[in-house]
Amino acid sequence: MKAIMVVGTTSHAGKSLLVAALCRIFARRQWRVTPFKGQNMALNSYVTAAGGEIGYAQAVQAWAAGVAPLVEMNPILLKPQGDMTSQLIMKGRAIANIRATQYYEEYFDRGWQVIRESLEFLNHQFDMVVCEGAGSPAEINLKHRDLTNMRVAKHLNARTVLVVDIDRGGAFAHIIGTLELLDPDERALIKGFIINKFRGQKSILDPGLIWLEQRTGIPVVGVIPWIDEVFPAEDSLDLLDRRSPNSHTDLNISVIRLPRISNFTDFDPLESETTVTVKYVSPKDELGHPDAVILPGSKTTISDLQVLRQTGMAEAIKKYLVSGGTVMGVCGGFQMLGESIVDREGLEGLKGEFKGLGLLPLKTAIAPNKIARQRTVTSNYPQPGLPVAGYEIHQGITQMLESDLTKSLFDDPSLGMVNNFQSIWGTYLHGIFDNGAWRRAWLNHLRQQRGLQALPTGIPNYREHREALLDSLADTVEKHLDIKQILG
Repeated sequence: MKAIMVVGTTSHAGKSLLVAALCRIFARRQWRVTPFKGQNMALNSYVTAAGGEIGYAQAVQAWAAGVAPLVEMNPILLKPQGDMTSQLIMKGRAIANIRATQYYEEYFDRGWQVIRESLEFLNHQFDMVVCEGAGSPAEINLKHRDLTNMRVAKHLNARTVLVVDIDRGGAFAHIIGTLELLDPDERALIKGFIINKFRGQKSILDPGLIWLEQRTGIPVVGVIPWIDEVFPAEDSLDLLDRRSPNSHTDLNISVIRLPRISNFTDFDPLESETTVTVKYVSPKDELGHPDAVILPGSKTTISDLQVLRQTGMAEAIKKYLVSGGTVMGVCGGFQMLGESIVDREGLEGLKGEFKGLGLLPLKTAIAPNKIARQRTVTSNYPQPGLPVAGYEIHQGITQMLESDLTKSLFDDPSLGMVNNFQSIWGTYLHGIFDNGAWRRAWLNHLRQQRGLQALPTGIPNYREHREALLDSLADTVEKHLDIKQILG
């Protein structure tokens, strides 16, 4: 199996995006290609058809390659949950909540074995693997226990490209410094540099590129321009790079940026709507009066609920509702809307029973076994009979209490509810806004409140928009990349 490795001089250099682009480029050439990231640390995740949990970025890369996401594409996923601990997921299954020292002492060898087994499996299924590193491959204090970067590259003898974010400044220093800190056998695998997020006139950059190639003997295989599109993000840092909100749209939707926000990729389809502005609001900020407020998923639901109370955001949300607002909770946000959340064992951090926002009649208990599965249901609201597909990822077992004030959102009552006024919505279903007809029906409910004309609901699901984005990404990258140099 032919192997290409993409590593970065820093986190946030654009590795995930470039791997997605390369997967689409090679898939267009009729190659059976797969993405791979041995170990990922991210709070945005996806559930495969077999019920395994992987990083959402690897799912997007799989879709770019035209294949179904598999747990072998991301065999180790770490989901930070505060207090220096993370949930460890191996081959799609949550197996422990651990501290960093415990992970490296008890799971390093097992982790490397899982990575090698996954690569062996992929080797039998695909012609090529495009691997993504994590952070920097030259962190001196971490190199001896790095499962993601050059250890994988050496195992595969992969042609490796080094990506740098030139928009941050210091690109040449980042490249030279990284090379200096690599071992000779690691440096020998670096076959090219990619300058990413370039804005400006390339002729001004060219003298620096010539110097870099002469200094290192390694070619610059691409200068990728700044791509001003919203792509699925890997971690909460990506929220800082989102486009500035458009002030001339019909609807304004605020998503509360919880400290441990997870799966905020759920709201990418809303950002694709030209009539909608999505704004991420810190719990410390003024809420204002948007057309809707969304409480997203959280890796530490109780801790983030406490933050809402401490900052006054919980009270602000209640006042917003009284004044005629609309609130939706997704997954952890859904749990927060209930009467109580109990975590007897402190599985997500804080131990005990805690009062919810009291907006929906439900109680949640955090349980050891995580529910992770894909779901297809039929909607009851805002428009009955619509097919809705998505996936569950949660450790909370929620009891829906009897009430005349709420209705089941879907034909499966366990997946969500809405109050009789359709001002409070809650669901366990990640990816709900991917469903084009349901998304438009929900937006039309908001538009009706504003006296705005309804939008057509007979539209494709978000995956078609995502496919167009991936094609556009691949077109741009291929135009500015020397693919022959990368392939050797």
